[in-house]
Amino acid sequence: MLKKYFRRLESIIALAQSLMTPKQFIFLSSVLIGISCSLAVIILKTFAHSVFSFATYINGILKLSFINSLLPIIGILLTVLVVKKVLSGSIQKGTSQILYAVAKKASIIPKKQMYAQIVTSSLTVGLGGSAGLESPIVITGAAFGSNFAQNYKLPYKDRTLLIGCGVAAGISAAFNAPIAGVLFAIEVLLVDVSISAFTPIMISAATGAIVSAILLDESILLSFRQQQTFNYHNTPFYVILGILTGLMAIYYSRNFQKVEHYFSKLEMGPYKKALIGSSILAILIFIFPTLFGEGYESIKTLSENDPGRLLDNTLFSDYRDNNWVLLVFVGCTLMIKVLATGLTIGSGGNGGNFAPALFIGSYLGYFFSKLINMTGLTNLPVSNFTMVGMAGILSGLFHAPLTAIFLIAEITGGYGLMIPLMIISSISFAISKKFEKHSLDVKGLAKKGHAFTSNKDSNILSTLDIDSIIQTDYLTVHPDENLTKLVDLISHSNQVVFAVVNNDRDLVGVVHFNDIREIIFNSYRVKYTVIRDVMKTPAATISSYDSMEIVMSKFENTKTAFIPVLRNEKYYGFISKSIALEAYRTKLRAMTIE
Repeated sequence: MLKKYFRRLESIIALAQSLMTPKQFIFLSSVLIGISCSLAVIILKTFAHSVFSFATYINGILKLSFINSLLPIIGILLTVLVVKKVLSGSIQKGTSQILYAVAKKASIIPKKQMYAQIVTSSLTVGLGGSAGLESPIVITGAAFGSNFAQNYKLPYKDRTLLIGCGVAAGISAAFNAPIAGVLFAIEVLLVDVSISAFTPIMISAATGAIVSAILLDESILLSFRQQQTFNYHNTPFYVILGILTGLMAIYYSRNFQKVEHYFSKLEMGPYKKALIGSSILAILIFIFPTLFGEGYESIKTLSENDPGRLLDNTLFSDYRDNNWVLLVFVGCTLMIKVLATGLTIGSGGNGGNFAPALFIGSYLGYFFSKLINMTGLTNLPVSNFTMVGMAGILSGLFHAPLTAIFLIAEITGGYGLMIPLMIISSISFAISKKFEKHSLDVKGLAKKGHAFTSNKDSNILSTLDIDSIIQTDYLTVHPDENLTKLVDLISHSNQVVFAVVNNDRDLVGVVHFNDIREIIFNSYRVKYTVIRDVMKTPAATISSYDSMEIVMSKFENTKTAFIPVLRNEKYYGFISKSIALEAYRTKLRAMTIE
């Protein structure tokens, strides 16, 4: 019945496509994708919040804090089971796969990502795994956009644009923050978008926010109303917090990957790995229950008038009114959060780092401002620092200062904190960028040679396939042959450069037509001159496994028009600068979203 309904809907959309201009259909598509993504967000968020509320309710009745610790073990084991039995044994995690799909896979994302992320992340995070739902939401939105475009045979540019629409709608619905959704899509994922492409992305983000506002219980969303007026006298303390959040972002980025990679290298079965990792996580949650799930409830608690409620139903509940015990608890939790998230994802669970970034930022902002207040140095607005700290970690970890600024501005219900948000986000971004060239999600791609940055030239060069522009049919000559052979080759081909190779295909030199122009018109010299006497050592060579960035760098440094290519240390062919530039221009036209 459901399948029949979807087929009817597809027919209606196909009819609309035939009656509309391409631009009008993109606008319609952005609305439909916005609705689809927001419904996925509602399902995911509602499930995760329901499980958290149920676990908290049981804890309140039984006074058994270990109940919360058992749920993540169940959730991660179930996630591994689903991945193994339903998803062919593997699932891609992190938003970097969207970047890779846009650049290397013609913006084609597998259909299974439309449901795989929802199912696995709801099991992991919904049952208490210490990670976030935003990354799975973003991937799901991107998959909706990509597969919608594929279904209606839209070209690469439109597929890419609709991926951006799905991403924007996902973030917008998850936080009821449409501006942040648009900025995240453009700042983090689609860095090469023209101004005219903003319209469908904005439509999709607005649609996601509207549907979320109508159907999703506001208490599930991360939102704040405890905001105090900005006092410019506190500016030095906001600067210090910006520095601290930048350093914390570096700490998180490096240690998260260490934990995740440690588990990925363990030579044991997936269930055993999941059991070990989730058991360690369970112990951490038993001691620090605020590590359970996304942690948004505890963030709200910190920003309110009674943060001591964090210690309720914990081993430290007898000290809920002791500010120093609470401060130590908060400090330990924010340092351990990276371990908890690494264990959750590394051991087989699925989730993202967006929520942990907000969690750590809020805890760090609270810890810093509360510590200053308790020393009697001054009286800082703790709720403000708790909120703006989130922007600092988000900016430093994802290298997305604009997204960080407007996300926190939107979820705090106004722009009264805009100045401290700008201060902290910019400082954190600058510090993080100094020590970490790539954001957390891009680091994995960078290690594989697929780095994507805000540098448009680098992005395009990284997507070019070097094999497609190597010319392997160039004629070669032997160093001991005389110029008669070379003159014959020149007269019967369009080549102007020749590789000189020995019997073992080793490159021993190159001969360019311009270098022997005077000789070839002298028959005597042609007959008695061997190629070895006129060949030159190439100014540079290229490996067939080098990236296009390396290739273009060598062209720039050597000022030559042709560079020989080696494969396994043997001569393989030539790369022409003109052909490389033409490939770049073609790719630039294809990747420019208008």
